[in-house]
Formats: sequence, C-alpha cells, structure tokens
Amino acid sequence: MRTAERLPNGLTLYQDDRFFKLGQDSVLLSAFARIPRRARVLDLGCGTGALALLCWRDDLTVTGLELQPGPAALFHESIAANGLQNVTVCEGDLRDIRAHIPHGSMDYVVCNPPYFAVGTGKDAAGAARAAARQDGEAGLDDVARAIAWALPTGGRCALVFRPERLCPLLDALRARRLTPKRMRFVHQSAVKPPSAVLVACRKDGADGLTVEPPLLVRDESGALTAEYRAIYGFPETMEKVEKNTFSEV
Repeated sequence: MRTAERLPNGLTLYQDDRFFKLGQDSVLLSAFARIPRRARVLDLGCGTGALALLCWRDDLTVTGLELQPGPAALFHESIAANGLQNVTVCEGDLRDIRAHIPHGSMDYVVCNPPYFAVGTGKDAAGAARAAARQDGEAGLDDVARAIAWALPTGGRCALVFRPERLCPLLDALRARRLTPKRMRFVHQSAVKPPSAVLVACRKDGADGLTVEPPLLVRDESGALTAEYRAIYGFPETMEKVEKNTFSEV
C-alpha cells in the first residue's frame, strides 16, 4: 500500500509497503549530522529518499544513489511533489560508485546501511525489504569504500548502525581512512541497552573521538523526552510518532 508521510521538516515522503519504510533511525541520523552550508550531500543507498529529504535544505545540493528501481521511482515522485530543484536520484550500485559519482565530488555523505548479515534479521523474507536491511547486496567494506571515494580529504560522513556490530563498522571505516570523530548511542530508555549508534567521521581526520551524551527516546515516566520530541518537530500526538516512525529492529 502506498502512503504519503509528512516529515518533521514539512516535506512529503511517498512510501510503499513493498519497500523499507521510514524509521526513527533515519530521523535521528538527520538530526545528528552536521551538514555545512552549501554542501554537496550524498545519501548512499537512499531507498525512497527518506534520509535525503530529512537532511534537505535549500542551500544544499543533494544526490541519492539507489540500487532498486522501485524505491528510486518513489523518490522521484517525492522530489516532484515537493517541487525540489536541488535533489536528484541516481540509480546504481554503490559497489560500482566510480561509474556514478565523481571522485571527491561530495562534501558530506549520509548513510543508513543494512544492519544485518544476509539471512538474518526480521525481514529475511521479501527481497526488496531484505535488501535494505541485510548486507547481501553491499557489505560494510563496500559502504566504506563508496563513502571514501565520494569524499575529498576533510570531507565528512554520518551513519547509523547497530551497537552490537559497532566494531566491524569502525574497522571498515578506519580501513578507508574515515576517522570517527563523534559518536552517540540511542537508548529507548535510560535502563535499556542502546538500540542504535550514530557515528560521524572525517576523511583523513586526526585521532580524537567525542562520545556524546546518550539520546534517550523516553524518560522515567515512559513519555517521549523533550529532545526526541524536538527532533520530530513536536508532533501532535505520541501515538502518531510511535506508529509511523519507530523502526523495528
């Protein structure tokens, strides 16, 4: 079923149940990323364009690279519906990024890579959704290689990933000269282990990692925290946020 979701920044995102849908991780990553003014931004493995649209500003030039034609077509529809002149979609495989993105042509890369090894995770069935959640199409080294190709020296990137696979992620990034500079863990509550980790890197950056205070989704009473609500633009009801944007991982 097709739906149209209103994003926190006011843009409209078209989605389809056949494809991986907007989750809280993309929303939190867009808030975590520090994209400079007039930057050229690449959303690597953009799917239907949720993360790219969440990061959108009128001073940016945004490109989405997506392997699957279905999600890419929906992203095209969202771009047209919002009347965006500074967003484009490129259909292609990130493993063949040299054929699609010029070397060092981006200032900032955002990526919500597949979390799970192939055949694992909740969406092991369903090819289109599984491709977005499992690394059968592109592994961590493929993602890191693509980011490193797109960025010049000093360029930056931000990713969201599963905490239990943080070590392989950091290994892959460091192997491609992407130095972790900021990290923040996301907790559904203060008494629960982290459900996601946000990582920002600089290409050929000096050592020096800042671990920021945890981002809490809910407070001691079970209500959404003020910071979380602010990221979502103070939604009208908690129920709407929970139903439409909480990722199931």
